[in-house]
Formats: sequence, C-alpha cells, structure tokens
Amino acid sequence: MAKNDKLHVQSSIKDENKIIARRQQIIDAGVKLFKEKGFHRATTRELAKAAGFSIGTLYEYIRTKEDVLFLVCDNIFNEVTKCLTDFPSDTGTIEGLKQAIRHYYLLIDQMPEEFTIMYQETKSLQKAAMHYILDKELEMVAIFERILKDCVEAGNLSLSEDAIYLAANHIVVQGQSWAFRKWALQKRYTIDQYINLQTTMFLQGIMQFEN
Repeated sequence: MAKNDKLHVQSSIKDENKIIARRQQIIDAGVKLFKEKGFHRATTRELAKAAGFSIGTLYEYIRTKEDVLFLVCDNIFNEVTKCLTDFPSDTGTIEGLKQAIRHYYLLIDQMPEEFTIMYQETKSLQKAAMHYILDKELEMVAIFERILKDCVEAGNLSLSEDAIYLAANHIVVQGQSWAFRKWALQKRYTIDQYINLQTTMFLQGIMQFEN
C-alpha cells in the first residue's frame, strides 16, 4: 500500500515505516478473521490476537474495526495499480492488452479472499470511506480504459468511448468473478485456462465491434 494511502487511517505512532509494517500485519489478520467469521462477528480483540498484538497496541495503529476493513480494501486497489503499472507492455497492441488482463487475473488468483471480503463488506464502511473505495474501483477501470484507448489510437481496435468504458468494466468484473466463483470454477479450469478462455471470448467480441 502506498504510504499516503495508509495515512488515511489515523495513528498515534509517528514512525511511518513502523505504521506501514504493523498495518500490513493488521491487514493480513483482518483478511483471515473476516473470512472465517465475517466482518460483523469479528471483534477488535480477536483482530489484535490474530495480528499478534495486545489490544492496546492495535489501537495505536487503528481507531475502529471499520479502519481494518478500509485498509484491506485500500490495499487491494494499490496492489492492482502496482500490478498494472509496473510491468512492461507493448503500448497500443493487442498483445499488451492481453498481458495486462493476464497480470490482473493472476493478482486476483493470489488475493481471492481480499476481493470477496471487499465486495461483501464495503457497505459496512462509513460513507466517506465507502465513497473513497468506490472511487478507487473507478480508477482501476480507468487503467483498462487507457490501455484500450491506446489500442484504438494505434489502429488495433475500433471502439467508441462508450464501448471502451463498458469493455474496461467487463475486464474488471470478469477478473473478479474468479474470486467470487473460484470454489466452482477451479473444479473445471486452472487459472491459466480461465485467463485464456476469458481473454479469447473478450477479444473476439470487441474485435468484431464496429465504431
């Protein structure tokens, strides 16, 4: 998680590096506990124990249980952004688009519990935090919009602005479907098979689209 994003949750600790390290422990504990018990049934005392802290130490890094959920959600979007901006790609090419989709889907395969918790429990956040998370989701969609627009500008796709936006949302949602439905899908597909089939169907659809 980016440093500035971590500081949206108040802490009484001044050492930013310590905040980052401890909050990652809290995030990991939150994911495990929320998966096992659900957000509403989990207690801050249980979160502290799962993170290896005393309850007093926990409250040095967060204020409420909702802060932990916020950190879990925020961490997801920062990981997605890092995943999609840190790898080299052939800008404006179909191969670059395919690689971006692959990197995104592989990340989801590594974080299925986090994505599931995010969509099940975001409604439990306070209004301001919920809107922040929803805005982050739109930023994720915007990354794929930019990749698709590069393909259009390079002449490799013919899509309207509306079609680009819908296609970007499609990529995001179909990737997340692996997290929500992994319990069923993995009985039939490996993650590589899922990526290849989803990407093929997606590209066949948008490459027949006439702007």
